[in-house]
Amino acid sequence: MKMSNMLMLTLRESPAEAEIESHKLMLRSGMIRKMASGVYNYMPLGLKALKKVENIIREEMNNAGAQEFLASALLPSELWKESGRWEVFGPEMFKLKDRNEREFCLGPTHEEVFTDFARSEIKSYKQLPVNLYQIQTKYRDERRPRFGMIRSREFVMKDAYSFDRNNEGLDVSYNKMYEAYTKIFKRCNVSCSAVAADSGAMGGSGSAEFMVKSEIGEDEIAFCTECDYAANVEKAPASPEKADKEELKELQKIETPHAKTIDDLVKFFKVDSKKFVKTIIYKADDKVVAVMVRGDREVNETKVKNAVGAPVEFDLASEKIVKNATGAEVGFAGPIGLKVDYLFVDDEVKYMYNFIVGANETGYHYTNVNYDRDFKGTTGDFRNAVEGEKCPKCGKPLTIARGIEVGHIFKLGTKYSEAMKAYFVDEDGESKPLIMGCYGIGVNRTMSAVVEQHHDDNGIIWPLSVAPYEVIVVPAVFKSEEQMEEAEKIYNELKEIGVDALLDNRNERAGVKFKDADLIGIPMRITVGKKISEGKVEFKCRNSEEVEVLDLDKVISRVKDEFEKNSLELK
Repeated sequence: MKMSNMLMLTLRESPAEAEIESHKLMLRSGMIRKMASGVYNYMPLGLKALKKVENIIREEMNNAGAQEFLASALLPSELWKESGRWEVFGPEMFKLKDRNEREFCLGPTHEEVFTDFARSEIKSYKQLPVNLYQIQTKYRDERRPRFGMIRSREFVMKDAYSFDRNNEGLDVSYNKMYEAYTKIFKRCNVSCSAVAADSGAMGGSGSAEFMVKSEIGEDEIAFCTECDYAANVEKAPASPEKADKEELKELQKIETPHAKTIDDLVKFFKVDSKKFVKTIIYKADDKVVAVMVRGDREVNETKVKNAVGAPVEFDLASEKIVKNATGAEVGFAGPIGLKVDYLFVDDEVKYMYNFIVGANETGYHYTNVNYDRDFKGTTGDFRNAVEGEKCPKCGKPLTIARGIEVGHIFKLGTKYSEAMKAYFVDEDGESKPLIMGCYGIGVNRTMSAVVEQHHDDNGIIWPLSVAPYEVIVVPAVFKSEEQMEEAEKIYNELKEIGVDALLDNRNERAGVKFKDADLIGIPMRITVGKKISEGKVEFKCRNSEEVEVLDLDKVISRVKDEFEKNSLELK
């Protein structure tokens, strides 16, 4: 492609809306343009990079035995009502009606569609196993779209669905996808880890997320410092810390004016925050849920939602609900006399002695409270794992880091096949539900993750495997016929051997061309300058400061060397 013909406008300054490097650089380099909050158009450069990622995914999915399929993005409500998710998915689902008042949604995910297809087409065990995938745009009405492609309302996803006879077959399909995902992210030059995860609204018996470590990640990941254990904090088990044993003291109600928060109470009582237990109240559909954790801990809302039974709506209770449950203002909730549907007590609270809780009376707290003697509830793991927590696998300390989810694989089992009656006839003549797996990759999110991991102060540094163009040829002086002619010859030779090449034949100063080349992140730059009179050109890799001076007849072989180094083939 000749840049004089390209639709490309680079920006020297980052738009005010852009918060993270990938978002800033993809806007500045002309890869994407915003159309609405969380909705972006792909410009020619960005689309080429996106397609490179898609092609890697497609190749590895095909190599793993999956077959490509394409479903509609406009989905009838009936399928979702069959599975029970029409209401469960919540406000993120874009819902609409046609002219006949029939309900539809814009597909946020496609479990129901693929299950419906499977029950129509798969009749016998002889047809199994089957793995179908698609690369398609999804739609979710995110509460807070942010970070460009990282959390948008319209995004490209690869989703695959496996169908097996039994759980042993599902394990094989799941492991194939695990291996395929590992290869995909390696080929995209994305450094990521597979971590145990909660299945959430997708359901199923087990899942793993492929997470990219990043300070701007919305998920927290617990990594073991010694073994290979890693899990999303939503999933990571927390091990209770046992307090030193004490003699049980008499329960007392203490006036605590203006002391509502843990910090307030620490100052008032002059004791450590570990001596307090806070009671957090939630609204889960039509139920009121209270959760108790130690004063210095945080409630794990995913664990609470799972204990309730995956409510459609789950959020902190309103002030009115809190007052009805406690009879007091917000800030004085406690377990004694509390009026709620569920009282969940974190395991750690069982091992505390003579602790302090709200008294369900404005301006008062109880001291010397003890579980079992003074109140009871449903005990379990309801808090976030923290730095230094014991690894559940080897017992060594955990470390916590933030991450971006780029892929997620689920063992769905029969969650959807039983609900939607997707059965097959086994070799013994019995009708059995299909055993399902689900496997997703955020395609544009993966592209953003590449940029997050591969950039510098000058712009993007695309890995060769996903770069929109692989080589840029830059004649330094537009008015030099010799430079322009030799640059075009090199450009044509590169195209002949299968290189995706750019020729910057614009009437611009060399400095402008170099800045744009660095900003858009082309992996290799060949500069045809004044040394062309000696039969020499300059060669530079975007990820290196070194500039090599090469003879003209060595240029093509030098480009080939870079492809071989990256295990990429040319003609």
